[in-house]
Amino acid sequence: MIRDLGLRIGWTLFTLFICILISLLVLFLHHTSTAKVHPRPYPHKRSCNLFRGSWIRDETNNYPLYNSSHCPFIEHEYNCQRNGRPDKDYLKYRWKPHGCSLTRFDGGALLRKFKGKSIMFVGDSLSRNQWQSLVCLLYTSQPKANYNATRVGDVSIFTFLEFGVQVMLDRSVYLVDVVMEKKGRILKLDSIEGGKLWKGIDMLIFNTWHWWNRRGITQPWDYIRIGSKYYKDMNRMVAFEKALLTWAKWIDTNIDPSKQLVFFQGVSPSHYNGTDWSQPGLRSCSGQIQPLSGSTYPAGLPPALAVQKNVLRTIKKPVTLLDVTNLSLLRKDGHPSIYGMNGRTGMDCSHWCLAGVPDTWNELLYNLIL
Repeated sequence: MIRDLGLRIGWTLFTLFICILISLLVLFLHHTSTAKVHPRPYPHKRSCNLFRGSWIRDETNNYPLYNSSHCPFIEHEYNCQRNGRPDKDYLKYRWKPHGCSLTRFDGGALLRKFKGKSIMFVGDSLSRNQWQSLVCLLYTSQPKANYNATRVGDVSIFTFLEFGVQVMLDRSVYLVDVVMEKKGRILKLDSIEGGKLWKGIDMLIFNTWHWWNRRGITQPWDYIRIGSKYYKDMNRMVAFEKALLTWAKWIDTNIDPSKQLVFFQGVSPSHYNGTDWSQPGLRSCSGQIQPLSGSTYPAGLPPALAVQKNVLRTIKKPVTLLDVTNLSLLRKDGHPSIYGMNGRTGMDCSHWCLAGVPDTWNELLYNLIL
């Protein structure tokens, strides 16, 4: 009897051991399969180039993507309708890539995808243009959502509290550092200490170009510095490239592609010379009420875009060019003109009305990260 009891206890312990082993194996396989279900969060390659196409008038009343009067966060300089712009046709155009269609922006879907995560735009006032567009796109999709809007130094933070999503803007017009020294304000082409703010952000969208040709009182530096050498000035395109190469090294050193997405906004164009779009004699975008037809801008692409693309090719970590330059060149009608910051005493053919063209930039971004 004792022998039988010993056998039963031994068999029970063996069975328990097998059950524990199977459970551990199941947990291991589940962990492995879960890891495979979530590949690194980087945009999938598409057979269709989303940036090649044309603007078509939308007859479905699906555009604009939001009513600017329903977004109280639009800054005065971008709020063309509130500032008295009389025409509305510029709001009715949507971007149609050749050979495919864009998925319409869904703010709720993006908030769910980025729940508990952070999005940061880094750059100049064109980054602010796109940042405010995204805030409006998300806010108007969830108008009853609780939010918090704050500013810490040069960083503006808009938080959708239920989702824990932060949409941020870091004003860094050159990406590289501008510092005060005894000689004055120094643009350091090989220094990027400001990058400390970008670490750990889940999605980064960078931009710089708008300020590189500024001179005189609007130029925010006195000398350029590379290493220990100072320069009163240099070829601006050369300086631009050197700064981008410094930024590229920062990306390769600091970005974890398994956790972070990185985009670079292409050159956002201005429209001050009608010759560029086959209307010689015009010196501004004033009175322009519709986009150019077709897919090609008569004056071609700006040289700065080629510099951007060449630098992006040197980066080992994945960075996607949000190649909005050509599609934006076709939108001579999309700027505030006299309906911007300075009203009829000013002329803004650099920034963009909201609602407007930057909403398409964000719709393209949305399609790349679906």
